[in-house]
Amino acid sequence: MEPLAGRKSLADQVHDRLVDAMCSGALPPGTPLRQERLAEELNVSRQPVLQALGLLRRDGLLEPMGRRGYRVAPVDAALVRHVYDLRAAFDGLAARLAAQAPLHARIATLDRIANQGKTALVSGQTTDLVAADVAFHQGIYLLSGNPLVSDASAAVWLQVRRVMHVDLDTPDSRNIVWSEHDGIADAIRAGDAALAETRAGAHARNATARLLDRIGEVQNP
Repeated sequence: MEPLAGRKSLADQVHDRLVDAMCSGALPPGTPLRQERLAEELNVSRQPVLQALGLLRRDGLLEPMGRRGYRVAPVDAALVRHVYDLRAAFDGLAARLAAQAPLHARIATLDRIANQGKTALVSGQTTDLVAADVAFHQGIYLLSGNPLVSDASAAVWLQVRRVMHVDLDTPDSRNIVWSEHDGIADAIRAGDAALAETRAGAHARNATARLLDRIGEVQNP
């Protein structure tokens, strides 16, 4: 990880950098994190690191190791079920509301997020695919017109991002994911709120099933 710079507070920058590392797989589950080492690596004092670690623990991304600091929280079947149950509810609500947005707003948003997805598929990079996947759903959340959907789901999406790369690491899953995205987008574009909600919920449940299979493969090679 590179030294930090920018307008955000140092604690926020440390938090974001660590989240990105967890979501990319650079800091896999179980990785120990020690305040002194992180401060040295990121070229900051210990205080913003301590604040960032506290935020990450609050969000469920870290667990304490006593006097040894923290470690990245494990990803297991129970976590996937809990996180994706909530995601299905948020995604379904957002898609239903988005289908009721003004037509011009629907078209503009759906075209933008579709183009990002196509670019990511061409690149084939898992990091790009995760970013495009998140952008697709966050675009629909924004299109819903209810800002509380994004706010209330923020902690859930930190966890979703952390496991999403596992699902998008194989070509078959990538094709399935974007085919389902197209179906959700078609329903929203057509203004069919019920169908958009149904497809968005099914999309999250299908991802749950694939992730549980992959976790089982990792745990039982």
